[in-house]
Amino acid sequence: MAKISPLAVIEDGAQLGEDVVVEPFAWISSKAKIGDRTTIGQGARIDGDTTIGSDCRIFSHAVVGSIPQDLKFHGEDVQLIIGDRNTIREFTLINPGTEGGGGITKIGDDNLFMGYVHVAHDCIIGNRCIFANAATLAGHVEVGDGVVVGGLTPIHQFVKIGDLAMIAGASALSQDVPPYCLAEGNRAVLRGLNLTGLRRALPREAIDPIRSAYKELFERGKPLKETAERLLDTSESEEVKKMCRFILETKRGIPFERKINDQ
Repeated sequence: MAKISPLAVIEDGAQLGEDVVVEPFAWISSKAKIGDRTTIGQGARIDGDTTIGSDCRIFSHAVVGSIPQDLKFHGEDVQLIIGDRNTIREFTLINPGTEGGGGITKIGDDNLFMGYVHVAHDCIIGNRCIFANAATLAGHVEVGDGVVVGGLTPIHQFVKIGDLAMIAGASALSQDVPPYCLAEGNRAVLRGLNLTGLRRALPREAIDPIRSAYKELFERGKPLKETAERLLDTSESEEVKKMCRFILETKRGIPFERKINDQ
């Protein structure tokens, strides 16, 4: 049975699952759908056509589903879809999509959004990601699985971040970061591999080919896309192939320091 404070406001039409908790002064829109056992904290706001999965925790004063911060938005029907077991901490803001971006912001499962994080319109976020305090994603950002974004880090619109990548705190990212890589700085550039994340997620025999591929791609001074094409054809590692496909498909480019020799 849902446990709803009499001081909460739930508009007619909202759909609440089993054992949902809604604390005082929370507000839930008529189009919202809240999954089983999810908690909506004190003063939190669930706005618009927002779907939240089961076992999520929405903390005090988070705003989830309010209209996009996009001057081109004029009230179109748009959505925010959030999966299961996500934690959304205090004062985080997550916007739905826009007509120009397909109309949907989508978040997977088991993610942690720390305080004051902003996820803008039309973002696509995978599973098991961590966004530290005051990380900010502009519109149309795509984030893979197992990504970590450090605190106070802004990410430019249309940037893509691959699986198991890490963006260091207080960086400013304006280009795409391939899977498994670590980026840092303002503007952020690749500094190596996210070895801590790799060791937690993959066996050593899978990591060694990634290390070799990283050196070939970013430390040998060879043309990046030519090297990626060669490795895509010759490597037996699925992880290396994923990295190479990402590089070949990038639209914003990869932020790395070009070498001038073949040492």
